Amino acid sequence: MKMFGTRARHAGFRPENLGQNALSLIGNLCFTVFVLAVLIFTIIAATYQPEDPLFHPSSKITNFLESSSNATFTSDSTITRTGEDFMPSNQTAFAADFVINVTDVASSSDPSDTASPSECDPDTLSDSIDCSNTDIFHLMMTTAIQQFKDIHFYRFGKPVPGSNSSTCDMAWRFRPKDGKAAAFYKDYRRFVIARSANCSYTIVSIGDYHTGGNARKKKRNPNGEFEKKPTEHRQQESLLPVVGEVVNDTLPVVESEGSFSRGKYLIYSGGGDRCKGMDHFLWSFLCALGEAQYLNRTLIMDLSICLSSIYTSTNQDEEGKDFRFYFDFEHLKESASVLDQSQFWSDWVKWQKKDGLGLYLVEDFRITPMKLSGVQDALIMRKFGSVEPDNYWYRVCEGETESVIQRPWHMIWKSRRLMDIVSGITSRMNWDFDSVHVVRGEKAKNTELWPNLATDTSPESLISSLRDKIDDGRNLYIATDEPDTSFFDPLKDKYSTHFLDDYKDLWEEHSDWYEETTRLNKGNPVEFDGYMRASVDTEVFLRGKKQIETFNDLTSDCKDGVNTCSSTT
Repeated sequence: MKMFGTRARHAGFRPENLGQNALSLIGNLCFTVFVLAVLIFTIIAATYQPEDPLFHPSSKITNFLESSSNATFTSDSTITRTGEDFMPSNQTAFAADFVINVTDVASSSDPSDTASPSECDPDTLSDSIDCSNTDIFHLMMTTAIQQFKDIHFYRFGKPVPGSNSSTCDMAWRFRPKDGKAAAFYKDYRRFVIARSANCSYTIVSIGDYHTGGNARKKKRNPNGEFEKKPTEHRQQESLLPVVGEVVNDTLPVVESEGSFSRGKYLIYSGGGDRCKGMDHFLWSFLCALGEAQYLNRTLIMDLSICLSSIYTSTNQDEEGKDFRFYFDFEHLKESASVLDQSQFWSDWVKWQKKDGLGLYLVEDFRITPMKLSGVQDALIMRKFGSVEPDNYWYRVCEGETESVIQRPWHMIWKSRRLMDIVSGITSRMNWDFDSVHVVRGEKAKNTELWPNLATDTSPESLISSLRDKIDDGRNLYIATDEPDTSFFDPLKDKYSTHFLDDYKDLWEEHSDWYEETTRLNKGNPVEFDGYMRASVDTEVFLRGKKQIETFNDLTSDCKDGVNTCSSTT
């Protein structure tokens, strides 16, 4: 029996069985590797969280904020990206099911509402146009849809009386048909309406962008508006910017002493972030906002910011700029708990001693938010010193904190007042234009770093380069740092050219932007500064149906100078 057992144990190692054993061993190893791979993938999938789009170590901040592509505008460090730029286009909200067509208006008409010629009273022909008349409403909607073919309409407001007896104002919510930005737009225009001898109505003319001021005001009661699937659509669009609506960016206030005393607050004080570029400011501010969110505290913020000299006409840093000039404060205060620091300190002085409110001071940025989660004092103050870069606010969000604090980019949108200027410019071109960005300025003068740029951006070269890219006769928006736009006059023979300064009336005296920013600035007019100009210029450029870049399409030179193309592609 022992010999039989020994012989059985060694049977598998006979020469004729070695090949079969090897195949079996390889199969087992492959199966083991497969099981381990599935296990690792499952663990990663279960624990993965989408990355904050700008949540990188500080060494990568610049690489992200300045696009890695060789595109001119996307890599322009003067313009800061905000939440809308990372927002995926909400195709559900923009679905064709919600777009209003002429047939939708016609199908909603009630034949009983139409006055027949036999019912027409000649004595009423001189009466004022009744803007609440359903026939007039449907006529205005139909005419707008037929006239503005490059936009999709999503909602029409009920018409209201205009400036005289023959005009009605009407607002609508829309989006360009080829639009890529995740946003809606609002326009309101004045319609001149004529009534014939048989009491039928015709639209004589439609005013320019935002001429129907009486229809601008946001209505609390949407009854009477025309919209397909209103409840469903409003749920989809509620998280998207609406450019053109009345902006309510008044400062939030604490309702009572009791509310103030029950609150928990966070404030950042001092530091070296002031007067830096806008991207630096936003990177640090969102770190503070992210910590406040993590600690479930109200962020006390200074709405008075310092504009860096790179954006000013004086080439000097300028204090006293309002946060609301550049960003959508209404959206921020609706999305997060924030208070203006001047109002906060006023309340703190009144109630801090009386109610025994504690202050917890933190003077080392290496003290993480996680270590502060148990602090019970009413106010946590992070105080930053004078030594750069350790006094930058964003240092709080480095190291181990990077995996905990998520910068809430979705809470920061561009100023809707600035975006309304963008909408005004594009609307005057009926949203039907192509765009080109032409970099000249100091770069064109520096032939050592950009040897071909001056020649490649000359009018003659531009005509040659654009010949196969832009059709003759098209509206062409030229975004450029060339101060003398007459330089581009030769292009007028082929295109209808447009420049930023062609639309100065949208921000100069008597414009909505001028009046509203002056009001924000306590009656003092606000300069349309370099950051605003670059921001609007960029956004208009990005809405062109075709977009031609300097360093992608017009010249072989590299954006950052000779031999730098490989590092930026």
